[in-house]
Amino acid sequence: MEGTIKKLTDKGFGFIDVDGEEKDLFFHSNELQGVTYDQLKEGDRVSFEKADSPKGENAVNVTRI
Repeated sequence: MEGTIKKLTDKGFGFIDVDGEEKDLFFHSNELQGVTYDQLKEGDRVSFEKADSPKGENAVNVTRI
């Protein structure tokens, strides 16, 4: 899947505006691949996979494209 970084926090997580979907998807910096959290900017394009967690769906294997 692909989307755009919508919001980054100072706590090491953020939200992705998923292409073709209305609901944003949470991601944690532990799920980044090939880029550090400090290198990401709001508006960056990313690819990712969806995974279930106790708090709902979130993005995993997040890669900047």
